Amino acid sequence: MDDSRDMFGDTPPWDDKEEEEAAPSQAELEEAGQASMFGEPEPVAAPSAPAPQPEPEPAPEPKATPAPRESAAVEAKAAAAPAPSSASGNAPAQPYRVLARKYRPQTFAELIGQEAMVQTLANAIKRDRLAHAFLMTGVRGVGKTSTARLIAKALNCIGPDGQGGPTIDPCGQCEPCQAIAEGRHIDVIEMDAASHTGVDDVREIIEAVRYAAVSARYKIYIIDEVHMLSRNAFNALLKTLEEPPAHVKFLFATTEVDKLPVTVLSRCQRFDLRRIPAPMLAGHFAKVCGLEGVEAEDEALAMVAAAAEGSVRDGLSILDQAIAHADLDGEGQVRAEKVRDMLGLSDKSVQRSLITAILDGKGGELLELVARQFALGVEPIAIMRGLMALVHRIAVAQVAGGAHDAHSAEEREAIEGWAKALKAGQVHRIWQLLLKGHEEVKSAPDPLVAVQMALLRIMHASDMPDPGSLVKKLEELAARAPVAAPSPSPGGEGGASGTSPAALAAPAPAPTAAMALRRWEELVEDVEHVGELSTANTMRMQVRVVELGAGLLRYSQPPGFSEDITALLRAGLAKATGERWEVHKVGEQGGTPPMPTLVEQAEAKKNAESDAVNQHPLVLATKAAFPQAVVIEDDRPLAVGGGGRNWRR
Repeated sequence: MDDSRDMFGDTPPWDDKEEEEAAPSQAELEEAGQASMFGEPEPVAAPSAPAPQPEPEPAPEPKATPAPRESAAVEAKAAAAPAPSSASGNAPAQPYRVLARKYRPQTFAELIGQEAMVQTLANAIKRDRLAHAFLMTGVRGVGKTSTARLIAKALNCIGPDGQGGPTIDPCGQCEPCQAIAEGRHIDVIEMDAASHTGVDDVREIIEAVRYAAVSARYKIYIIDEVHMLSRNAFNALLKTLEEPPAHVKFLFATTEVDKLPVTVLSRCQRFDLRRIPAPMLAGHFAKVCGLEGVEAEDEALAMVAAAAEGSVRDGLSILDQAIAHADLDGEGQVRAEKVRDMLGLSDKSVQRSLITAILDGKGGELLELVARQFALGVEPIAIMRGLMALVHRIAVAQVAGGAHDAHSAEEREAIEGWAKALKAGQVHRIWQLLLKGHEEVKSAPDPLVAVQMALLRIMHASDMPDPGSLVKKLEELAARAPVAAPSPSPGGEGGASGTSPAALAAPAPAPTAAMALRRWEELVEDVEHVGELSTANTMRMQVRVVELGAGLLRYSQPPGFSEDITALLRAGLAKATGERWEVHKVGEQGGTPPMPTLVEQAEAKKNAESDAVNQHPLVLATKAAFPQAVVIEDDRPLAVGGGGRNWRR
C-alpha cells in the first residue's frame, strides 16, 4: 500500500478531516454571492496575535449531512438571530431591500385587486380541474409573476406536516413553499423569454418535460414575457403545450398578449389581471407605511396611487422614493407638498386658482400663476394635466351630485360650487379646449408659451354660449322680428325663385279636392305598379284633373301638350283597376278650375319651400352681412355623394 501513500500522502483518504473542515458551508457561499453582487463588506481589523487553533479531536466522528428541511430551518433561524459581535465591531448588515421586493405577495390573500382570478383558481383546485397551462396578462406591476409563483406554491404545497395536497392557501412553511419563495426549487423553473427566444431554448424544455419531478408534485415552467419568443419557438412548443405530461404545468406571463399566436392562446387558461384602483392602492400603501413605521398624509398617498396608474410595483417604487425624499426634521413624515415637488405635479390649490382666473376672465392673474408654477419646476404639460383632472372631477360631480373623492373640505366646496354654477356644455367645452391645448403643449417648441396661449384661449371662450343656446337665442330673435313680404320682380313674376304669386298664395284645397287629389295619386301609382310606366309618367305630367268619379275622368292638358292621350289613359286605368273607364278631354273655359298636374304641384311645393328658406330671418341677416352669399340647394341624397357641387372650390 506504499504506492497509495505516495499518491494520497501519509493520511488515509477516510481520515481527511482537515479538508472536510476546509470545505465552504452554504452560509459562506451565500455571503460570497452577496459580496459578488453588492461588494465586499468593510474589512474587520485583525487581532494583534493569531488566535490559537483548537486541538484536534482524538477520534474523528463522521458528520451527518442535514436534511433539506433541517438546513432551511437552520438558515432561517440563523437569519433571524442577531449577529454576534466581535472585538472589532458588529457584522455587516444585510443590504436594503426595496419595498417592491420586500412586500411581494406570498399568499393569495395578500394579492390585492384580483379576486375573480383567485376565486377561479380556488374552485379549480377544490374540484381537481386544474389546467395544464395558465396565461397571466396585464400591465406592468399588477402581479403576473407573483401570481405564477403563488400558483406554483399552491400546487406543490405539502403542508407543515408533509401530508397536504394542492391548496389555495399554501402554508409557506414546508420545504417546497420556502424553496419556491426563495427561487431555488429544482422543479420550478423560471425562464425569461426575452433572453431565451430561440428554438434551442424551447427544445431544452421539450426534452426535460419527459422526466418526472425530483421532489415536488408538479414540475412547473414559469416563462416571463412569453411574447418575446420567436415564431419558430412558439411552433416548436405547440405540441408539448397542448399535450404535456401529467406532472408538468406551464405558467406564462406577458404584458402584450396581442403578440401571442392564437394557437398558443387557445391552449392556455387565460387570466386578465386588472389594474388596481387608486383608492385600493392608497389603502395598501398606508398599510405598508404602517409596517415600515413611517407616517404619511392621506393626500400624499393618493398622489402616489394616482401616479402608479394601477401598478402596485410602480406605486411601491414611488413610495420608496417619497420616504427617502421626506424631511428628516419633520420626523420623516411623507407630506403631500414633498410628493408633489418630487413628482413635478401642479398644486391642487393652484389648479383651483387657475380655474377661478379662467372663469373670471382675469388674464394677468392667470399668467402670473403659470409663471410662478414654472419657476417652481412644474412642467407646463403637468399644469394642463392637473387642470384636465380638475375639470373631469367637476363633470363627475355634476352627474354624481357631489365631490365625494375630495381630500379636503375646501376642495369639496370648490368643486361642488363649480358643478352647480357651470352648465354641462360649458364644462365639456373647457375639457375639449384643454385637450387641444394639451396636444399643443406636448408638441410646441416652447411649452411655456403654448400653455399660456392655450389657457388664454380657454379664458376668452369660457363665457361664450354653447351652440344650442346660441341657436335658441337666434330663433327667439327671429320670432320677434317682422317677416318681410317678398317684393315682386320687374318682370311681374314673384320672388327670386320665379314662382307666381298665385301659386304661392293659392288657397288650401277643399276637402273634396284633397280627396280627389289623393285618389288620383293612388290611381297613378296603381298604373305604375301594373307595369305601365310610360302611361304613369304621362298622367303625372299632362293630366290636369277636372272631374274624377267612379269610372269617369275629365281632364285637360297644360300648355305645350297637344297630343291626344285619351285612349292611353283609358287603357292604363282599365288595366290597373279592372274596370271600364270613360275618359274625356275638356277645355278650361269657365266652370271649376282644373287641378294642377302632379308635376306642377311638386314644383309649386318646392318653390314655396325655397322661398320660405330665402325669407327666413337668419337667411336675410346672413345675406345682409354677406351680400355675395348664395343659397345652394342640392337634391341629391347624401348616400349618392352629397350633391353635385364641388365644395372644395
